[in-house]
Amino acid sequence: MSGRSNVPSSAILQPTVPQRMGRVALILLALLFLGGFLILPVVAVFAQALSQGWKLYFESIRQEDVLSALRLTALVASIAVPLNVVFGIAASWAITRFDFHGKSLLITLIDIPLSVSPVVAGMMYVEVFGLHGWLGPWLQEHNLHVIFAVPGIVLATVFVTFPFVARELIPFMQAQGSDEETAAVVLGANGWSVFWRVTLPNIKWALLYGTILAASRSIGEFGAVSVVSGHIRGQTTTLPLEVEMLYNEYSFTAAFAAASLLTLAAIVTLVIKKMIEVTSGVHPVPEEEEVES
Repeated sequence: MSGRSNVPSSAILQPTVPQRMGRVALILLALLFLGGFLILPVVAVFAQALSQGWKLYFESIRQEDVLSALRLTALVASIAVPLNVVFGIAASWAITRFDFHGKSLLITLIDIPLSVSPVVAGMMYVEVFGLHGWLGPWLQEHNLHVIFAVPGIVLATVFVTFPFVARELIPFMQAQGSDEETAAVVLGANGWSVFWRVTLPNIKWALLYGTILAASRSIGEFGAVSVVSGHIRGQTTTLPLEVEMLYNEYSFTAAFAAASLLTLAAIVTLVIKKMIEVTSGVHPVPEEEEVES
């Protein structure tokens, strides 16, 4: 008598009724959570922004204070993101291609902005560059303004966003290895040629992914910028700060109209991120898989 079962393997793998019901319940729970905590608030922003009609909506976002905040937000992002790109490439290249003392410390320092509250980050810059800070008297003597001015906003934004590019590139470059770069050097290529013709083409999708994350965070940053900006309307208020000020003034339609611009930027960012993932196969790297010194 054979000990083998006559039950087809396909039948064994079929889920039972309780398993199917549990799976459906989990899916419904996930959809309910997404709908209640993510989709519904996003819809509410646009519904409130358009509650008085399209005409008032466009009038609200064409206000000079809103346009000034939008221009400042774009200016800060256009400065902070390229700086983060340069730092991210340099740090990831150093960490993944060279062995040196202090590598683990460098990796830890890169992660500091992710663990420090943005408000605390803003206070750090106030303590260093503020009127009564370490460099405050010297800056005042030379008529240089950092805190309550655009430079302070840029510095705070750079601080809270600079890990994003490096954290995408480091594990990606480590997984790729350096065989192609070594071969290029053996064939006589110099350092710049290796970077432009070998390294950069290989990391372009991960670099773009990290750049988009940094840009998204720089556009929406509130805590650190709020501390160092001084809330000087028309001069040092970014779009997130303008939304808060309009809301506190009970200009709800204008506040939600400005907030809708930030929401649109977030949606566009998510779409671009998904397109990069589908096109290139680049995905966020889990923290436990990141490079270890």
